[in-house]
Amino acid sequence: MELEKIDKNRFRIPKGSMQGMNTDVIAYSSDTLIEKVKKDRTLQQAANAATLPSLVGNVLVMPDGHEGYGFPIGGVMAFDASEGIVSPGAVGFDINCGVRLVKTNLEEKDIRPRLNRLADALFHNVPSGVGSKLNIGLTQKDLEKVAHEGVEYIIGKGYGNESDLMNIEENGCMHGAEISKVSDDAKSRGLHELGTLGAGNHFLEVQKVEKIFDGRIAKRFGLRENQIVIMVHTGSRGFGHQICSDYLRTLAEYQRKNEIKLVDPELSYAHIGSKEALDYLCAMKSAVNYAFTNRQIITDSIRKSFASTFEQSSDALEMEILYDLSHNIVKAEEHVVDGKRRKLLVHRKGATRAFAKGRQEIPEKYRDTGQPVLIPGSMGTSSYVLCGAEGSMQQTFGSSCHGAGRVMSRHQAIREIPASRTFESLKKKNIEIRIKTRKLVSEEAEWSYKDVDEVVKVVEDSGISTIVSRNVPIAVIKG
Repeated sequence: MELEKIDKNRFRIPKGSMQGMNTDVIAYSSDTLIEKVKKDRTLQQAANAATLPSLVGNVLVMPDGHEGYGFPIGGVMAFDASEGIVSPGAVGFDINCGVRLVKTNLEEKDIRPRLNRLADALFHNVPSGVGSKLNIGLTQKDLEKVAHEGVEYIIGKGYGNESDLMNIEENGCMHGAEISKVSDDAKSRGLHELGTLGAGNHFLEVQKVEKIFDGRIAKRFGLRENQIVIMVHTGSRGFGHQICSDYLRTLAEYQRKNEIKLVDPELSYAHIGSKEALDYLCAMKSAVNYAFTNRQIITDSIRKSFASTFEQSSDALEMEILYDLSHNIVKAEEHVVDGKRRKLLVHRKGATRAFAKGRQEIPEKYRDTGQPVLIPGSMGTSSYVLCGAEGSMQQTFGSSCHGAGRVMSRHQAIREIPASRTFESLKKKNIEIRIKTRKLVSEEAEWSYKDVDEVVKVVEDSGISTIVSRNVPIAVIKG
């Protein structure tokens, strides 16, 4: 398969390099990162996706891209909203896996003397690990309301403030959800997992803003050096995973019934307007709203943990949400393609929306800067706050990277990285850690991921996003 270097930060697989490709693949990367990408099936999966019908523009791979189910993690592609297709594998199992950042008025000097106590409170109040549950008395009727109404419903039950809504993508609710399209298995799995982190690469971190790169935007975002912030990375838990699993089976039957031949069966899809596509979108939106609500309940637990530790209210600590966004989703959006405005179904899998200034979808207070873009690093490394830039609207359907991106499989990391190495590294960096299992420490070790500093440099150099701040962890909570 042919791979051409276009410029410093872009590589191309021309559509003629593999039979059946309908468009090019453009990979955003550096010379160093592209060598890591070549070691798995990322580029092959992107080329396979380029054989799908009704594609608009190129298939894109962000610099954190790595192999996933069917479509690479870090992948972006778009289809015509009225004549295209929808593909669950190009959204992923963890529907609306996303990131939230909560600000405080504290600095590191305020928090260090109470850090152990705070880490213990967060670890206790935000359940983590495989199968973690939080029984807060929600019923199946509540779950239905969460699926349909999202964060606004749970705020009505006392988990947060109305002002939180304006700082969440889609205002915390994607309209058109229908829980009748969700299986009983998914409902059963989801009921008691609201308010929990889960395991894998999901985490809660207490971070310090180490460096400000763009003072004007940082001021608008309410960020300053040495400020303490809290980053949450989690999604729709077993609820979303089950929905994806259910509809992959449904669409496998759709392929058979409609005699659709695929280069990879994991890229199964349904045509827009079909019952299967509409049912999936209704179920997916239920999971989207579930995930937003999950992060909202976690935010309430974080606020309570800080309030009890510092013996002040969360309002006194100015614990406002900076932003909350998804990086596993399909959305109907308008974009300019070849000089014409078109409504598209944009699939982002391990890719973050990064709209530039002026877009009406952005909260009003960020509309003259661009959308906040939250990029978590790996355990013990930096995370970043970026801002959507005009290049993303021209090149990537308003998309950016979503993290560092793996370079080792979990099994390889367990084999090659002893947990003691990570514990020693965290201790040297003066980072507190609370974690359920030692195995996860190896799975999620920083050496199993790409260099997040290099990843975000690629998106900034490409004009996709502007770096606003670099944050470093001082406490890590994981499953």
